[in-house]
Amino acid sequence: MILGATPDRTEIEGVEIANGPAGALLMTYGATLCRFHLDGIDTSLALGSPEVESYFSQMRYFGAIVGPVANRIAGGVAPLDGNVLQLAVNENGNALHGGSNGLSQQVWTIAARDAHCVTFRHRVPDGADGLPGPIDMSATYALDADGTLEIDITARSDRATLCNPAFHGYWSLTGTGLAGHRLHIDADHYLPFDDALVPTGDITPVEGTPFDLRRPTPLPATIDLDMNFCLNGEGLRQVARLETDALAMIVETDAPGLQVYDAARLNTAPSRGHHGLSYGRHAGIAMEPQLWPDAPNHAGFPSIALRPGTPFRQFSRFRFIRKDTT
Repeated sequence: MILGATPDRTEIEGVEIANGPAGALLMTYGATLCRFHLDGIDTSLALGSPEVESYFSQMRYFGAIVGPVANRIAGGVAPLDGNVLQLAVNENGNALHGGSNGLSQQVWTIAARDAHCVTFRHRVPDGADGLPGPIDMSATYALDADGTLEIDITARSDRATLCNPAFHGYWSLTGTGLAGHRLHIDADHYLPFDDALVPTGDITPVEGTPFDLRRPTPLPATIDLDMNFCLNGEGLRQVARLETDALAMIVETDAPGLQVYDAARLNTAPSRGHHGLSYGRHAGIAMEPQLWPDAPNHAGFPSIALRPGTPFRQFSRFRFIRKDTT
């Protein structure tokens, strides 16, 4: 199905997938998850818009794959193999989510699809966002028989470059904001940040701070959340749980970090969401598995270098559990 077109008249195609109790609508613009539904719940659990034009401006990151370098790079400056890359800056003099023409603003191609799964691909040209390339990206969305959403992101390049893509979905398990939600994150440490939300380089224990979410914590929290949590463990494991009295969403990933943003500064007006109104403060929460932000500028952070012969892969699962409320 054709959902619309970009300002330069490139068609944007929509793809519906379904399995078990779940269904989703995705689109080629940004390899974006537009809607996610569970049987018996009359609203999308993923924030988005029925209007394609909304994704060109205020909702440019909603449900998209962002990057090639997600999150923030201080001053857009990134050392790599003795050279210094200057990435495109687009937020307070820093680089955010691949600059103004990152992955979320590109029309991807559909490489494969069936009833339960779709794979999008995009080639990032050499020099885009200041990165060596080209970089071949793919993002596969799949629903299993239990309605779990699986997201498999891969990348490869024949030149040394930087790569840290992320899925940037916003979630509300009620469709009406974060009131009544609780959040648990399995992380003993987080990355403190400066006034521009760029990590300082410290790796700080959550113990004794408002960012200790190792037990279920009511949302909105006592302090705004917009930081990277340094996840415990390695490999595919459960890292977070978002829940209400009726439903829980379990986040599993093999990534070392989880950027959490509780939409404290969100205002999508005049763009409208699925309920016909603009999204405002605490309308949902973004939980983005990824490598750590500003990593090239901090020797102690996991590297985001992508090298020939060593593909990038990140695999995440969003699993839903209904609770017995009788």
